[in-house]
Amino acid sequence: MRWSAALLLVLATPTRVPAQGWNSDSALALARRAIERRAQTAVDTALRDYKAKAHGFLFFLGQFGEGLTEPPRLVKADQLELEVYWKAPQLSKQRIIGWRDRAELPTDINYHRDHLGIVQNNFGAAIRLGEGDEVRDVPHPLGPGGTDLYDFALGDTTAIVLSQRAVRVVALRVRPKNFSTAAIVGTLFVDIESAELVRMAFNFTPKAYLDPQLEDVSIVLDNALWDGRFWLPYRQEIEIRRRATWLDIPARGIIRGRWEIDGYVFNLGLETSWFRGEEITALPKAQRDSFPWPGPLSAAIQDVAEPVRENDLQHVRAEVSRIAGRRALTGLKRQRLGARSLSELVHVNRVEGLAAGAGFVWRTPNDGFELRGLSSYGFADRTGKGSIAVTSTDGLELAAYAQVRDIADAPVIAPLLNSIASQEFGDDYGDYYRATGVRFGVRLGIGTRGEWRFAVAREHVASLAVHATPATGRYRPNPGVSDGDYSTATLTLRRRSEGFAVRRDVAGETTLEFGERYTRLSGTAHLLVPIGAGASRLLTRVQFGLATRNLSPHRAFVLGGRGTLLGDGFRDWGGRRAALVHIEWRTPVPFIRLSAGPARTPGTITLAPYAAWGWTAEPVALTPWRAAPGTRVTLGLGAEWLGLLRWEAGYGLQTHQLHVAFDVARDFWDIL
Repeated sequence: MRWSAALLLVLATPTRVPAQGWNSDSALALARRAIERRAQTAVDTALRDYKAKAHGFLFFLGQFGEGLTEPPRLVKADQLELEVYWKAPQLSKQRIIGWRDRAELPTDINYHRDHLGIVQNNFGAAIRLGEGDEVRDVPHPLGPGGTDLYDFALGDTTAIVLSQRAVRVVALRVRPKNFSTAAIVGTLFVDIESAELVRMAFNFTPKAYLDPQLEDVSIVLDNALWDGRFWLPYRQEIEIRRRATWLDIPARGIIRGRWEIDGYVFNLGLETSWFRGEEITALPKAQRDSFPWPGPLSAAIQDVAEPVRENDLQHVRAEVSRIAGRRALTGLKRQRLGARSLSELVHVNRVEGLAAGAGFVWRTPNDGFELRGLSSYGFADRTGKGSIAVTSTDGLELAAYAQVRDIADAPVIAPLLNSIASQEFGDDYGDYYRATGVRFGVRLGIGTRGEWRFAVAREHVASLAVHATPATGRYRPNPGVSDGDYSTATLTLRRRSEGFAVRRDVAGETTLEFGERYTRLSGTAHLLVPIGAGASRLLTRVQFGLATRNLSPHRAFVLGGRGTLLGDGFRDWGGRRAALVHIEWRTPVPFIRLSAGPARTPGTITLAPYAAWGWTAEPVALTPWRAAPGTRVTLGLGAEWLGLLRWEAGYGLQTHQLHVAFDVARDFWDIL
C-alpha cells in the first residue's frame, strides 16, 4: 500500500503568525472545527476498517546522580511486533505476534497491558493509561465539550509537502481552564484545510496522575496521510517517569516506548466478533519466540536507540512548561525527606567515624524554586555538618555549607564501599578537610547535551585529624592543609554522555578555577568507539590538571592506587601538574545466566584488558605527595557483570606489584 509519510520527512520553514492570546476567535474556531471533524471521522463510511503492522520497542531505564542530568542507563529492552485491527466506529484489536527481550540488569518489571500496544483513535473521548492505574478518564481537548474545559491559542503554521499536495498545519496550544482538574497540557497540530488532527504532544496536570510514584508522563502521537485521504497513526512515543514517594533521592525509573506503524490495508470487511475480549492479546509464547526477526536484538536496539535519543521528549516537556507558565506539572509531593545519596544518610571515614544524616526537600507550588537541607553528625569527631541550598528552575543557586570534602576532584571508589572498607579493614580511600562557607552559582544549558556553570564561593578551610578506629587494621594519617579563608570563582564547561545503547560516545568536563593567589585548570573526558562490526568497544578515559604557583594544598592533584593507577600505592603521587590516560578494550563473552522468579541476568560478562599511564610534577609545599619519577604504567584486566559490578587487577610495571579491587560501576557512584 503506497502511503504518504512525508509529515516527518520534508518540512518547510514555519510561517510566523501574529502572536495571539488564549481563546481568540480564530483559535476557538479552529478548535471547534477539529472537534467536529473528529466526530465525523468516527462515522465516516469511507473508512470502515483496516489492518496494519506495528513495530515497537519498550525500554526500561534507570537514571541516577545529582540533579538527574546524566543520561539514563538501559535496564531492560523489549521488542514487539503487532498486528493492529480497527473497525468503525471505535473497535480496536491488537495481537502480539513477536516478542523478545534482553535484561542488562536484574529486573522483574511487568508492563501494563496497554503499554504493549499503540494508541488508536488518538485516545478517543477520554485518555487512559496503565489500564487506568496511571491516568484515567482525562477529557480529550478535541472531545465533546472540549472548548468548555480547555483554553486554546494559535501557534506557528508549518507547510508539509506530501506526494499529492502540500498541507498547512497550525500549532494549537492547549491548557485546561482549571489546572486543579485532571487534564492535558500541550500542543495539537491541525490541518488547516480539513481540520484533521495531525500530531499531539502533551503532558498531564498533577491531578491526572493516580499513581503517587508518577513524576510525569510525556506523549507524542504522529499521524500520516495514508492512501491519500486517511490521517492514521504513523509514529508514537511515550515516556513515563517514576520516583520514590517517601525519599527524594536522585534516582528515577523510566519506561520509554517507541512505535512505528505501517502496512495499512483498508476495508477488509472485518467481523465484529473478531474484536471481542481483551483489546491487546498475544500469540502463545512458542509462536512469539518463532517470529522471523530480521537480525539480532542487540543490533535492533542500536538502530532504534539513536532516534530515541535524538527525539528526546525533553523538548516536549520544555514546551509544555512554557504553555503552563509557572504552574507545577509533576505528580510528586512538594515536601519530602531528601538526600543526594545513600552515604548522606550514613557513612564511615577515619575523620568522622560513623556519621548519620538526614535531609529534606521543599518545592514551591509552581516548581520554580527548591529548598534542600541536609545535616549530619560524626560520632567520632563529635561535630555536626550540614548544608542548605535554594535553587531555581532558571539555574540559579545560593548555598551555605559546613562539609567534609576529599582533596581529589573525583572519587575513586563507590562511597558505600568506602564506608565498608573504612569500618572493617581500615582502608579509607580519601584525604579530607573541612570547608565552611557560602556559594552562589548559575547553570545554563547548551543544546541538548552541554551546559556551563559559573560559581563564586567564600569559605574557610581547616585540617582534620583522625578520630575513628577501624574494626581491623589501622588508618593512615590524614594529610593537613593550609587553614584559612579562601575566595574562588569557577567556570565549568560540560558535555554529557549520549545515553543508553551507544556505539560511540564522547563526554567531558573542564573547569577553570581562579583563587586569590592561584589559577587552576582541570578536566576529565571519555571516548567510546566501536571495534569492527561486533560488540567490542574501545574506551579511553583522560584526566588532567595544571595550576600556577601558590596552589593551596587542598587543591593539589593526586594520583596512584585504586581508581587511577592500581599498580601503584594509593596516592603516592601529586603536585601542581598531573595527567592520567586509561585505555581499555571492552568485549562481552558468554557467562552463566541466573534467574530468580521472573528476574534473570544476561548471559554475558564484559572483559576489559587495559593500560593506564599517569604522571605528576611540581609537588605542593606542606603536602605528602611526591612528583612521579617519570610516567607510571599499570597493565590490568577488568571484568564487569550486569553492568553493575566490577572486579579489577592491575600490575605496576615500576612497582612490580599486583593489586586487586572490587567496586560498583561508576554510573552508580553518585547515589551510593
